[in-house]
Amino acid sequence: MTDEENRPVRRRVTLTGISSRAWEHPADRGALTALRELRGFDDLVKAFFGMWNERGFRLQFLAGAIRVDHRQYPRVYQRYAEAAAALDVAELPELFVSQSPIINGQAIGLNKPFIVITTAAVEKLDDDELRAVLGHELGHVLSGHAVYKTIMTILTAWTTNIAWLPVGALALRGIIAAMLEWWRKAELSADRAGLLAGQDPAASTRLLMKLAGGGDLSQIDTAAFVEQAAEYETGGDLRDSIHKFGMTLGSTHPVPVARAADLRRWVDSGDYARILGGDYPRRDDDRDASVADEVKAAANSYRESFANSQDPLVTLVRKVGGGAADLAGSAAKGARDWASGRGRDSSN
Repeated sequence: MTDEENRPVRRRVTLTGISSRAWEHPADRGALTALRELRGFDDLVKAFFGMWNERGFRLQFLAGAIRVDHRQYPRVYQRYAEAAAALDVAELPELFVSQSPIINGQAIGLNKPFIVITTAAVEKLDDDELRAVLGHELGHVLSGHAVYKTIMTILTAWTTNIAWLPVGALALRGIIAAMLEWWRKAELSADRAGLLAGQDPAASTRLLMKLAGGGDLSQIDTAAFVEQAAEYETGGDLRDSIHKFGMTLGSTHPVPVARAADLRRWVDSGDYARILGGDYPRRDDDRDASVADEVKAAANSYRESFANSQDPLVTLVRKVGGGAADLAGSAAKGARDWASGRGRDSSN
């Protein structure tokens, strides 16, 4: 028997009626809540997406990939059903396996989203890791990320088409940069969904290790990988910070070590255990979500991240900002002292 067959069966909690707000990163959730409040906005985006032909995308995979069910890739189908059951998903989106040597997955479509994972994911991930990656993609579907990622696709194309208009292109690039920042947070949200689907933090960490270094973990150590993540986030000097900024700016995904660190922080915060204990927002209450509260939570998240970051550049900015604040405070105090002193002089 294999090690996987010898492994004890893990009992997963069914998160009945769970809302995607439970796993969404505050910055992601704030943006999504605001966009959902724009009545008819989704329909407008879907109309634009018609130019990219959603049906054509599905036909591509129907023609050149394997559609997963109980007859084709039954192991994958079983892990998919288990991940969906944990997240209380009644109707499974279509799932395809596409040929690629890279471990990857994606959620595609607007009206009827479907999921694609690669053959590398099937071959190189064990059952628990596979459940995590399938839960990650289900998280994208349930959060509605595909709708808003499409906007980014459209705007990117528009940037190319109107490159001869400096002002228009610059404005669109600014919007795209903001949307890329949102999408990186959406990936962190989906990582949390993957963890809730598999309910195995070690497996979610292994998945990110395999994304970083391939499928063979026999010579890779989890503790060393966590140390690597800490060094990436806190090590180096200003030059490294600038390089990291450049690496991240045009990317849709945070780097694997940063994703592992964020997922660990989420678990350590107690939110993961609280959700498994039944304390989470329900789908039935989504319509009552407050845009103001979610935007405030997003701002607080960025504020905390800035305050707690050990990155050399952020540390310098905090010091400069703190020095400027001290200087401003001293100047204000001096002005008040001068004014009160002057007032006393004039009264004598």
